[in-house]
Amino acid sequence: MAITHFADLLAEARRQPEPQRLLFVFTRAELPDDPTEEQRRRFEQGEGGVLTPVLCVDKAPEELSDMSSLVEESQRTGIEWDIVFVGALSGSGRQAPTSDEAEHHLQRMVESLQMGNTQRFLALDRQGEAVALQ
Repeated sequence: MAITHFADLLAEARRQPEPQRLLFVFTRAELPDDPTEEQRRRFEQGEGGVLTPVLCVDKAPEELSDMSSLVEESQRTGIEWDIVFVGALSGSGRQAPTSDEAEHHLQRMVESLQMGNTQRFLALDRQGEAVALQ
């Protein structure tokens, strides 16, 4: 199944035979250190920049209803973000992974994103639409 929206992600996670824990790393678009004039111009036009992780959370699919609820919850932190990257962690048997187990995976996800490795994760905008990054 091609996941093109947050609702697709939830449906697919709920269909899995093993219990899932969804990992979310929220990122904010920023100018890189010492940007060139071209980088600055593109960034001001809403293109380019670097995505910096600013917030992480893990959730069981049952804890989520829709993207607007996730956005609302994130707004209560006061941290602004532009793109959220999503990964999944499978449980074993009937046991879903715990938040403690997810912590290590979230940290590895953040490190991977900081190195620019975004292809392994689903990227969603604030409306829950899948985003293709270049």
